[in-house]
Amino acid sequence: MSTTLAGIRVKGHISAEFGKILSPDALAFLAELHRLFEPRRRELMAARLARQVLLDQGVKPDFLPTTAHIRHGEWKISTLPEDLQDRRVEITGPVERKMMINALNSGAKSFMADFEDSNTPTWENQIEGQINVYDAYRRTISYTSPEGKEYALNKEIATLLTRPRGWHLMEKHVEVDGEIMSGSLFDFGLVVFHNLQYRLSLGSSCYFYLPKMESHLEARLWNDVFTWAEAELKAPHGCIKGTVLIETILAAFEMDEILYELREHSAGLNAGRWDYIFSCIKKFRSNDDFCLADRGKITMTVPFMRAYSLLLLKTCHQRGAPAMGGMSAYIPVKTDPEANERAMAQVRADKERDAGDGYDGGWVAHPGLVPIAKAAWDSVLGLYPNQIHKQRLDVQVMASDLLDFQPEAPITEVGVRGNISVGVQYLASWLAGMGCVPIHNLMEDAATAEISRSQIWQWIRSHKGVLDDGRKVTRELFEQLLAEEVAKIEQQGRYSATLKEAARMFEQITTSDDFVEFLTLPGYHRLA
Repeated sequence: MSTTLAGIRVKGHISAEFGKILSPDALAFLAELHRLFEPRRRELMAARLARQVLLDQGVKPDFLPTTAHIRHGEWKISTLPEDLQDRRVEITGPVERKMMINALNSGAKSFMADFEDSNTPTWENQIEGQINVYDAYRRTISYTSPEGKEYALNKEIATLLTRPRGWHLMEKHVEVDGEIMSGSLFDFGLVVFHNLQYRLSLGSSCYFYLPKMESHLEARLWNDVFTWAEAELKAPHGCIKGTVLIETILAAFEMDEILYELREHSAGLNAGRWDYIFSCIKKFRSNDDFCLADRGKITMTVPFMRAYSLLLLKTCHQRGAPAMGGMSAYIPVKTDPEANERAMAQVRADKERDAGDGYDGGWVAHPGLVPIAKAAWDSVLGLYPNQIHKQRLDVQVMASDLLDFQPEAPITEVGVRGNISVGVQYLASWLAGMGCVPIHNLMEDAATAEISRSQIWQWIRSHKGVLDDGRKVTRELFEQLLAEEVAKIEQQGRYSATLKEAARMFEQITTSDDFVEFLTLPGYHRLA
């Protein structure tokens, strides 16, 4: 069904329920967002491409000389609202109704409802997600399973934040004046239009996670979007808050500047580790000397990840901002007690390290992990809601530390096979409409799948892409292992409807000479 109103055309199905979200006033709000901010978004996406050209030519990133006055200046972000003061445990997950209820009830302090990496952006998922967010804000969200089990909110629930799609993603079902609309503006616009005034009436507001930024200019655009929305909706300036995910290597050099641009709307930074690793591979893909070991060897304790983590912490606390730890991919293993204990030990160590360093909270992907993360922060916080008072003046991170990409070895056949298995299974799940899925006892989303395929792409092309047994990672070896891993998945009887398409897509983006910026971009064209 196609609907056109004042230059905005909706090409997705609009049921009576969807029509409440896609009301004429809401569509007019979206259209104005697009007209005001889409030109700048396009300029910033062009700037990303120009920056990549310089990286391909060997120009190394560094802290910006033109913004040194910001890094060395004395300033802080605005005061945090009360319901963002204590975020010692944050749970994340897609905007699926039952999962949202479970997350809100999990005992975590905050819940990030995700329109991005853990969500397949089908039209139904996006609009049903908006309905779910609307109901969650009003505490009317409920669900009855096909088996008759009922789900409803507890008296005490987590503070809700939402993550719109990144600046590079579009919403193909909506056009404004003949142009496809930004997925970021679409997701953000509907959330604030329907919920901001209601949240303000309760003494709270709409809070966001902002993904995939590569520069402070992209943060400036978000700040201007927030400011415009507040004025348009007659809300107090600065009431909308955003936590920026530092999940690109280029943003790591501009953390002070990003906080500064959003200083009246900032709720801190988050160490988005999996996308950060992917970004390092992507940005230095043409550097023949760049090479990282098996994904499992790239932990938060290797040099470049440790430098990034500590710099984020120091920067945030210097500016009075929360520093949020990222996600351990381990999840409970219900079928194997020994494997479960190993997984829980990994999560415990991850959270205890972040809490001990001074982080103010961390992410989990499963309600069963909330007690482990909570215990880690309870042990260091005492009477404080956060650790912003813990200044890390001892931390000194240079550009060379952020670029110290180790370890380079080992690269193993097991690692290549694991990347193939994860990448294909994730894509098969994503094409079937589920954007996060447990694979090999780890919770995988788009970020971890991106690492899987980009590592193989880079290993094939780097002279350092050599297995520990001496074999070079080649296209032929990849294709052989791909066929074998797909056969294993077929034997398990999983993803029968989408597996062949996922395998074909994984092969195409891995063997193509042109590096596909995000695997979800060609995948999106395959969605209805």
